[in-house]
Amino acid sequence: MSRKEPESEHGVVTETKKKVKRPPLYKVLLHNDDYTTKEFVVQVLQYVFHKEQTEALQIMLHVHKKGIGVAGVYSYEIAETKVTLVENLARQHEYPLKCTLEEA
Repeated sequence: MSRKEPESEHGVVTETKKKVKRPPLYKVLLHNDDYTTKEFVVQVLQYVFHKEQTEALQIMLHVHKKGIGVAGVYSYEIAETKVTLVENLARQHEYPLKCTLEEA
């Protein structure tokens, strides 16, 4: 009598890793105008974008000299919220400050 060993299946278990694509980031841009004060722009950069005084001043001067500047880079939802907040603050203080977003 021959004894037969039960055949077992030997295989390689492979684990497929799904690569999660990072969401695109968006730049929040401030645009220069002839009416919004430099002080107000610095306050907005500190309040909305949590910038320190010196960094806020640097960004404001860049916007003033170049016409446009990056206030921050965020996911779409956060960037959109910050644009809305900046524009609402500007309107409340009767400034025409323009804030937009574009894909980074």
